[in-house]
Amino acid sequence: MSGFGTTDITERDILSYVALGDSFTEGMSDPYPDSDRVPNGRFRGWADRVAEHLASRIGEVRYANLAVRGKLIRQIRDEQVAEAVAMAPDLVTLCAGGNDILRPGGDPDEVVDIFESIVAELTATGARVVLFTGFDTGMHSVMRRLRGKIATYNMHMRAVADRYGCDVVDVWSMRIFDDERSWSWDRLHLSSEGHRRLALRVCEVLGTPAGGDWNEPWPEPEPRDWRTARQEDLYWARQFLVPWIGRRLTGRSSGDNVSPKRPTLRRCEPEHRPD
Repeated sequence: MSGFGTTDITERDILSYVALGDSFTEGMSDPYPDSDRVPNGRFRGWADRVAEHLASRIGEVRYANLAVRGKLIRQIRDEQVAEAVAMAPDLVTLCAGGNDILRPGGDPDEVVDIFESIVAELTATGARVVLFTGFDTGMHSVMRRLRGKIATYNMHMRAVADRYGCDVVDVWSMRIFDDERSWSWDRLHLSSEGHRRLALRVCEVLGTPAGGDWNEPWPEPEPRDWRTARQEDLYWARQFLVPWIGRRLTGRSSGDNVSPKRPTLRRCEPEHRPD
């Protein structure tokens, strides 16, 4: 066991951190500004940003990110958990189940049963485990109908967090994500600014606040007429919604043939450039 307990993260000389999950944790729609930093079009995302911040406060941060876009919770359990446990991490972040709930017939009760088995295995290592609620989709015209399922999942997930002594990042209550500028063009993944703000919130939960306020009000939006908004809706449906439905009908996933971007613990360098 790592023996992390409630020790202040910044008091450690070396910290090992493993991130588990799907596209949310992989960092989709938050590209690195320079292609030579992460090759093959890999994304940054809130987890990388958190690791970089911790690396600026701790002597050495060893960071692995096993998350892969499109993964269902059973796949995360079967493909990522054993790998993470073998690394004996001090810190684990886990966000899983969103893709299951988005699918027709997705049962939040069944999802959380699997989720709890994962949490039990991770906390048994002695790692500090950080969990995430689902987003509030009330502002989204298409996914608003999933709001009840997500709320049910959140209530069960919080009970799991209480039973196992996990931290929770309550993204449901983060009203800054009601603004469309938090989201990328596909309206499913966070924008770079959304990832930046979420990273600030995660650091706050960890007790290592980073520079900046995740809850800073957005600037006034530029006015947009009805015709422009309609054209954007049609573009989104054609470029994202239709292909997404096609993958569901054919049993394909956006994560097919995609491997984790950081499959092993490697030293993470602090990020000195301004966001």
